[in-house]
Amino acid sequence: MQGLAILDGMTMSNPRAGKATHDDILRILGELSDAKVAAIEATGATLGDLEAVGAWIAGADDVMGALEKPAAGVVGEIYEIITADEVEEEAG
Repeated sequence: MQGLAILDGMTMSNPRAGKATHDDILRILGELSDAKVAAIEATGATLGDLEAVGAWIAGADDVMGALEKPAAGVVGEIYEIITADEVEEEAG
């Protein structure tokens, strides 16, 4: 890929394509347990994935408003990780 600088999986043309770090997860999604952060890291989430989940949880995306959870894939996995406690509380 001539002409593109690649740094830690990210390219100058798409900085949201690189794998998110522990600090990125906490900055974008807020305070989470170490176990949840580790589970999110294990998904290989990108900054774009985290931002999509953050928008979903904040209700910022009208397109997602009518759905109960985000689409499948990494975004859906992260949503499930974050809301796992809420689902358990509602069931109990």
